[in-house]
Amino acid sequence: MNTSRLPDRDALLTLLDGVRDPQSGKGLVSAGLVQGLSVRTGRAGFMMEVAPGLLELYEPVRVEAEQVLRQAPGVEQAQVVLTNFEGPAGASPAAPPPAAADEAPPAPGVTRVRKGARLANDPQAAPSPPPNAIRPAHVRRVIAVASGKGGVGKSTVSVSLAAALSGLGLRVGLLDADVYGPSAPRMLGVDGDPEYHPEKKLIPLEAWGIKVMSIGFMVDEGAPMIWRGPMASSAVRQMMHEVAWGEESAPLDVLVVDMPPGTGDIQLTLIQKMKLDGVVIVTTPQEIALIDARRAASMFEKTATPILGVIENMAYFADPATGVPIPIFGQGGGATEAERLGVPLLGQIPIDVALRQACDDGRPLGVTAPDSGPAKAFRQAAEMLRTRLGLARG
Repeated sequence: MNTSRLPDRDALLTLLDGVRDPQSGKGLVSAGLVQGLSVRTGRAGFMMEVAPGLLELYEPVRVEAEQVLRQAPGVEQAQVVLTNFEGPAGASPAAPPPAAADEAPPAPGVTRVRKGARLANDPQAAPSPPPNAIRPAHVRRVIAVASGKGGVGKSTVSVSLAAALSGLGLRVGLLDADVYGPSAPRMLGVDGDPEYHPEKKLIPLEAWGIKVMSIGFMVDEGAPMIWRGPMASSAVRQMMHEVAWGEESAPLDVLVVDMPPGTGDIQLTLIQKMKLDGVVIVTTPQEIALIDARRAASMFEKTATPILGVIENMAYFADPATGVPIPIFGQGGGATEAERLGVPLLGQIPIDVALRQACDDGRPLGVTAPDSGPAKAFRQAAEMLRTRLGLARG
């Protein structure tokens, strides 16, 4: 086959519609079971979501769909990801708070919403660990790296911490949970198609001593992920618990989860389904970033997830001529926030051209330039995290 030719998307959809849905009798496309079809040079794949309890029924369908894709011109590798769909739990609007005695009533048919009012009856709002959250099999510790907003370098911190922890001799995995903006494949310089384990689990790819799983392995770099919340959450669930992260004889010491920005569906799915041993909050010194960092911290506090510390990224830029730190985004914000939370400031990472270049090149600075300033800062943060998590040196 000619792998330089991009497979024809319409032709693939036609072929997949020839595979029958065992429940409706329709083709997979007509039944709405072909979701997120990804077409790359020599590769094709999609996600197939089914109701809980139907995985065994649809496993032969998954195999048949992969075989059909592999027979198409231009396709050498095919992957169909089969996972459960879980609809969002119903929630009823909360009753509006009573009006103050001196406050005029709203107009007929209008409800006044006050700051701090809960808009929905959310059972996850109770400050206690989610009862169904578990660690992935053969994983000793799980830490999340969160920011509450995008653009603060959370993925850079996640990859750099994973590399630093691996450099301490620990067995490390990295889950890229930002399904709308996956960056781990680029930052670690790894690409490929995850294969299936004999136990029907995905086998993570490896780079720089780190086991990696990302939705970026299934889609073209830069291709938009036009997925609704439930589908994105389902993809994250599969990457959490349907991946062979470790083995009984060689468990993973720590799984680093690169969280997406915000406090929405995917974050709730992670908190509800995966037992977190702690979270690292990433922020820049400026107040606008700290506001969102506080939101992220509050979300984890409500689920009794320990906050392990704060990393202040883009803390300063060292003047090339004098070496004097220039606080471009302000000064002291990360330290102040760490003090407010009662946790350590794990590190202050400078704005550094070499760090940016290392991420673009897929060559972690902690591995390729361990004596550089940012690499040393991440190693110090990793040492503190290893101690706080109770992990012995490898």
